[in-house]
Amino acid sequence: MRHRSVDGSMDLVQLRTFLAVYRTGSLTAAAAQVGLSQPTVTTQLQALERHLGRPLFERLPRGVAPTAAAHELAARVAGPLEALETVLTGTATDRAPTREPPVLLGGPAEMLATTVIPALAPLVADGVRLTVRTGHTDDLLAHLRSGAVDLVFATTRPRGRTVLAEPLVDEEFLLVAAPSVAERVDIERLRVEGPGALDGVALISYAADLPILRRYWRHVFDTRLEAEASLIVGDLRAVLAAVVAGAGISVLPHYLCGRELAERTLVTLLDPADPPINTGFLARRVGAPARPHVELVRARLVEAARAWRAGC
Repeated sequence: MRHRSVDGSMDLVQLRTFLAVYRTGSLTAAAAQVGLSQPTVTTQLQALERHLGRPLFERLPRGVAPTAAAHELAARVAGPLEALETVLTGTATDRAPTREPPVLLGGPAEMLATTVIPALAPLVADGVRLTVRTGHTDDLLAHLRSGAVDLVFATTRPRGRTVLAEPLVDEEFLLVAAPSVAERVDIERLRVEGPGALDGVALISYAADLPILRRYWRHVFDTRLEAEASLIVGDLRAVLAAVVAGAGISVLPHYLCGRELAERTLVTLLDPADPPINTGFLARRVGAPARPHVELVRARLVEAARAWRAGC
């Protein structure tokens, strides 16, 4: 028996199939649970995704992972479907109530690891579930718009009407070196003449086009950086480790290297009155259904940001 709304846009069988996939994390297991073939389960999910306009699952090598849209849908339909099943069959369901779904958070790996995750640890200890995805801001914002994540720590201001962003913290960028490397640099000449004083010193970067270094050169020295990195490693934490070890110099955000500066294992080569600053934003989707744990995470990060700013 099929149960459709008047316009045929929503199918209760599709929702029942969706809930089976959501709970088992597997198309095969869900198909066995609802008594359908796997291709039929796939077809029903695709129809439901077309109706909602958002993906519900990410296909993994083994099984599937629910998106934020799937968590929202499960929270809305699980109770009513189970109540309907009880009415139709005359038996009470023994399924446990659907828990508050995990909060899906995205951001740059370095910021998440060093600052964001520690700030959210008390919430996790209190029962808030959290799933973290790392990556570049543009990719993560695309996932946010599609419903694959709930919140994104963005290193650039999000554009468009579908995303709401609030400034969270300003990142100050510093030109840094290990003390042994700094001793080889004529600091006075660097202040007076500019980056020519750094000729022969190895540059360490997280990307081949030296984006952070180039920005510092433009902002502080008012010149274009014409050089190649001696070491390229795609993680700012690894860049920090290389600089502390004496491999060369780099430009790093203060939040990442503040401890090393305090311990004097790292020093700044310049302290300009107007250092380069980048604003980090907390982005969420406009019109997303209200979810208590998402709001808890958002509020906790806003509160923590006040402490980060005070400590800068």
